[in-house]
Amino acid sequence: MKLGYIEYMDCAHFLPDHKKCGRPHGHTYKIEMIIEGEMQNGMIMDFGDMKDKINAVLAEYDHQSLNDFLEYPSVENIAQMLQQRFRETFSYPFTLRIWEGEGKWCEVDEPGRMG
Repeated sequence: MKLGYIEYMDCAHFLPDHKKCGRPHGHTYKIEMIIEGEMQNGMIMDFGDMKDKINAVLAEYDHQSLNDFLEYPSVENIAQMLQQRFRETFSYPFTLRIWEGEGKWCEVDEPGRMG
């Protein structure tokens, strides 16, 4: 069974030497976390606990310049960075989808982890 939660963060970034995105600008990133596990006591995980874990990670980056964390903060590199951080937080297998504005996203999976 899968359980999902969506949260948002606002960040600035620029892509060095990129024709269009080489100047500092910002995005509202939509962060979709989908965990997979078996129900125990009627649920996989409490939504409140899931929200707290997600927000603890995103608070490190929200209203920051992603260039302070990544040399080239493309949505792919942002997804990998957040995947590593969520790996430390969630023991469940998960899918993470990062939306950069409307209609553009990157997805990474963490298959085979046990909750």
